[in-house]
Amino acid sequence: WLDAVILRNAVRLNGLTGLVITKLDVLGGLKHINICTGYEYQGKMLHDFPASLKILAACKPVYETLPGWSEDISGLRKMEELPENAKKYLRRIEELTETPLQIVSVSPGREETIIVKHPFETF
Repeated sequence: WLDAVILRNAVRLNGLTGLVITKLDVLGGLKHINICTGYEYQGKMLHDFPASLKILAACKPVYETLPGWSEDISGLRKMEELPENAKKYLRRIEELTETPLQIVSVSPGREETIIVKHPFETF
């Protein structure tokens, strides 16, 4: 499952301005999709990635469960064409990481990609 806590940390550390989501198609057919939104540590909820490896080793992931989708998305080229639950999943990733999507791949083929915003355009 996607760990949004560590992804948000990577975004902050590396100064990312956009995300590329790959292999979205492999989630098709799943009834539910989990996203780790925090860690439980000694009965407390952590929403930020711990600086200590000792603390991290004692953490348990806390998952938010989203509904899956059954539709085949491999031929789609626009975000609007995605199943509603796939769009909700992608929006949730944007919310949790505070970073917009730029590209979403929907199948193994290089051309089977949705360009949300071209990564080399500045504005």
